[in-house]
Amino acid sequence: MSEIIIIIGAVIVSWLVFTWLVKVVKASIATGIILTIIVLLLQLVFDVKLSELLQEMTQLPQTIWQLVN
Repeated sequence: MSEIIIIIGAVIVSWLVFTWLVKVVKASIATGIILTIIVLLLQLVFDVKLSELLQEMTQLPQTIWQLVN
């Protein structure tokens, strides 16, 4: 009897972990696609190079700190 309860518990926990993992993967893929679209739009519309974008991203904390002070 206790084996059946343990198996049912294991199946429920496994199902919860699996559904959580699927949600995380979906969110990651969606975020990656959105980021790709944004970067492509910046490159095509505003002629922003990837190196310029990365440089601004690394300087972003300094820029925010200067705005706060």
